[in-house]
Amino acid sequence: MEDAAALLLIRAVPNAKRSEVAGADPDGTIRIRLAAPAVDGKANAALREFLRKALGVPKSAVAIVRGEKARQKLVRIEGVAEFEALERLGL
Repeated sequence: MEDAAALLLIRAVPNAKRSEVAGADPDGTIRIRLAAPAVDGKANAALREFLRKALGVPKSAVAIVRGEKARQKLVRIEGVAEFEALERLGL
């Protein structure tokens, strides 16, 4: 399923003790706590790295499509279907 791509709506929660999935909201938004401050793009970098590791995809496969400077983000992950991404995140 190499041509698959997942679009995930994510609510980033920076300054957490550790990076982890904190569940999903009723509207389908995935809450992810990040052990990085929302300063100088550190939280975005931490989010991309967290998703890369959790989903087993290369760094280039994770892109923030919308919300670069907001807590609510739309993230595209290449090489994995949406249902598969949710399963790997434990949702």
